[in-house]
Amino acid sequence: MNGKFVITGTDTDIGKTVFAAALTAALDASYWKPVQAGLADGTDSETVARIGGIDPDKILPERYRLQIPASPHYSAAQEGITIELDDFVLPPVDGPLIIEGAGGALVPVNRELLFADVFAHWALPVIIVASTQLGTINHSLLTIEALHSRGAPIHGIAFTGPEVSDSEHIICEIGRVRRLGRLPMIDEPSPKSLKSAFDTNFDPADFAS
Repeated sequence: MNGKFVITGTDTDIGKTVFAAALTAALDASYWKPVQAGLADGTDSETVARIGGIDPDKILPERYRLQIPASPHYSAAQEGITIELDDFVLPPVDGPLIIEGAGGALVPVNRELLFADVFAHWALPVIIVASTQLGTINHSLLTIEALHSRGAPIHGIAFTGPEVSDSEHIICEIGRVRRLGRLPMIDEPSPKSLKSAFDTNFDPADFAS
């Protein structure tokens, strides 16, 4: 498989990075987080490597490592940096590549550019990660509309958390997106527990190029 996927979320702290780690491991892919905002508590790249059991050689260096844990446009500005669309050149890799955005699709990269605009520029299939918690229908449908309006291709939606069947199905029905599966919350994710959860709840064929 040589597929490239972009991972975005409907909000922050909903398990997007955990899903990205699981998918990276399942596809034996490389992982790239172009913009990391916040370094004090560790990076998403470090988390993916640890919980996914990913070979360090497959964790690609971030384009930007910003100190402040905030929206990238703000964090970058505090360091005198302006991030531009031309900064998001896809890294050359052999095999699959998983790219994780920062927060949700409408997080600003600068005062005019959103991550959704970057995703549309790449024209790579986007996987939306959505929690099943209260409010997910609104957040998910807004994310779907934001990506559709910019022409960013949506590969499907992956849920996280406990099963909420009606919410999951109505999001996919109204948003006209494919339900890829649901990753349950794992108290202490590890390569073994993450692989087991992914294998149980997702079909590898859905991620074949």
